[in-house]
Amino acid sequence: MSKIYFSKEHEWIEVEGDLGTVGITLYAQEQLGDIVFVTLPTVDESFSKGEGMVEIEATKTVAEVYAPMDITITEVNNKLDSEPELINGDPCGEGWIVKGSIKDIDDIGMSYQEYESFIS
Repeated sequence: MSKIYFSKEHEWIEVEGDLGTVGITLYAQEQLGDIVFVTLPTVDESFSKGEGMVEIEATKTVAEVYAPMDITITEVNNKLDSEPELINGDPCGEGWIVKGSIKDIDDIGMSYQEYESFIS
């Protein structure tokens, strides 16, 4: 069974065992506006919690997606190379960004209710 967490940097992570899927929240997508380009990491690249791992270019700005935990990338959403707008249409589904092996799920983030309070 998977569980979803949220970071203060507006990433979501769905954790299932020691694997995680990471994307940006609907709130982050709304703040960015139309996404036109995504710079993805490479498979087997590792990131420490809080380290920038993805760059998202939108018509308004450029933003970093930060590692919500220590993670080694096992898969990237290659559809984003040609269809970055998938994040606009479905940031918590088809617009996922990376999947990876996570090292420590302690202190991974907030629950949905905590995140909702944080952004309000």
